[in-house]
Amino acid sequence: MKKIAIVTTLFITTMCVANTDANAQTVSTGNGTALPRPADMLQLKENSHNFGKIPQGRPAVYTFELVNNGTTPLKLDNVQASCGCTTPEWSRDAIEAGGTTKIRVGYNAYAEGPFTKTVTVVYNTSLTKTITISGEVYKTPASSAPENPSLQLLKQIN
Repeated sequence: MKKIAIVTTLFITTMCVANTDANAQTVSTGNGTALPRPADMLQLKENSHNFGKIPQGRPAVYTFELVNNGTTPLKLDNVQASCGCTTPEWSRDAIEAGGTTKIRVGYNAYAEGPFTKTVTVVYNTSLTKTITISGEVYKTPASSAPENPSLQLLKQIN
């Protein structure tokens, strides 16, 4: 029991002391040992997109491009949206080393107002990336043009 407590304490201490700087080339283990940071195999060319103002009732779509920077093929296991109003589409085929793929993200602009939605990309079983879409949905007029009251007057005269 004591051994488990010691190992657990060492693990927690190591994790707390570890360098988490994303730009660092190494990770400090806390005991003076520096391990190389694992290469991030999947790179997003963009991790967010702002649609700006979009009319209510019109779907908006944007395509994100991903690159496999690794030396082996990788597979997108799942692409999950944060809600039902956001629909991702992606290829289930493996992405070859150095290859690219695209994720098409659609947003159903039903609800009026600002929005921010996320899409989580799960790859190589347990690794994840997050894509964010945002914008503002504005209410569209009930008809394409306002009603012209003088039209009725013209009909009565003729």
